[in-house]
Formats: sequence, structure tokens, C-alpha cells
Amino acid sequence: QVQLVESGGGLVQAGGSLRLSCAASGRTLSSCAMGWFRQAPGKEREFVATISKSGGKTDYADSVKGRFSISRDNAKNTVYLQMNSLKPEDTAVYYCAARTTINIAIIFRGISDFGSWGQGTQVTVSS
Repeated sequence: QVQLVESGGGLVQAGGSLRLSCAASGRTLSSCAMGWFRQAPGKEREFVATISKSGGKTDYADSVKGRFSISRDNAKNTVYLQMNSLKPEDTAVYYCAARTTINIAIIFRGISDFGSWGQGTQVTVSS
């Protein structure tokens, strides 16, 4: 099991940027495909972005394509989510998730695909 801790959330004006970090302990992230999800008040948790174990393959929700970028630094055991051109509708608690896999190129998009979750970090975008 891997323990995940998100950081970097906060309050930002529309059009601004934030970079979220997800640090791992207990198991090296290099053995995991990773994902970012978010949950807004009164809504279900939804997929945001995913990255393969090698970092060579990524995918994004349509709502964030072209604005968000997922990356990883396996040497630092950390995954990032760079969020640019933020909109009020991006306001949510953001969660990172990990799934152990032997496949270096596979990516996952479903909540049930991931076995380890962080506690989340709040992102609030004001208009």
C-alpha cells in the first residue's frame, strides 16, 4: 500500500494557475500508474488526469484538456498537476490516486481502478 499526501491547493482568481503535488511514502511511485480526480460540493468524484508508470502516456478529461498537465518525478516520488487558466468550475477537492502495475504504458481513468488515495487538497477559483 502506498500513502499519498496532496499539497498545493488554495484560493486563486479565475485565469490563474496552481501546481498540485502528490508525495508518496510506503512504496515507490515508480511502480504505480497515477491519477488525479476531483470532487465539487454536491457532485460525484470525477476523473481529471492520468499518467502511466513511465510517464510516457497521459490522458485528460475533456473539461481540462489544454489547461492542465500531469507529470511525475519518480526520483522524488512525486506526481504533479499543473493547472493553468483556472475557471470557477474547477473549484473542488483534488485527490491523487495510485495503482500498482507491471505495465509501464498503461493508464487508468476509473475511480475503481485505483487502490490508494490521498486525503485531498482544496482548490477554490474565484470569479
